[in-house]
Amino acid sequence: MKNSLLIIFSIVNLFSFSQETIADVLKKYNKESIPYITANELATPRVEAVLLDAREIEEYKVSHLKNAIHVGYDNFSLIETKKFLSDNDAMIVVYCSIGVRSEDIAEKLKKEGHKNVYNLFGGIFEWKNNNFTVYNSKEEATENVHAFSKDWSKWLLKGKKVYD
Repeated sequence: MKNSLLIIFSIVNLFSFSQETIADVLKKYNKESIPYITANELATPRVEAVLLDAREIEEYKVSHLKNAIHVGYDNFSLIETKKFLSDNDAMIVVYCSIGVRSEDIAEKLKKEGHKNVYNLFGGIFEWKNNNFTVYNSKEEATENVHAFSKDWSKWLLKGKKVYD
């Protein structure tokens, strides 16, 4: 009886873990100190925003949103980034793979006095999952999306996963 319960419990736990959503992950890792904007909201023609890519340069070169400015994460420089942000009231959307690293960068911008900073919910993965276009280092549309790692790539449902 104990073994049967243990097996059932293990299966339920495994099933629950495998069903984790991007929202679950963001709740787990983020403080939610920065408001989210969805891919669909950002894609509307009326939204004008400065797009900041908080991933590493290798990720950015494989795929990024059109007109996004690479600011990185490991070597993020507030001084360098400020060169692109002359208006503290301008809408800024920061993104990464799913929205964890981008929250950290967005918090730094908010502390610096930027009032209209958003985190792209689900990051570039959710952007691509919603069939929006991403661009490579030649600014050409691509199906390739840097998937960050095998573990995180499970939330990228569309496009071709690239790991290098």
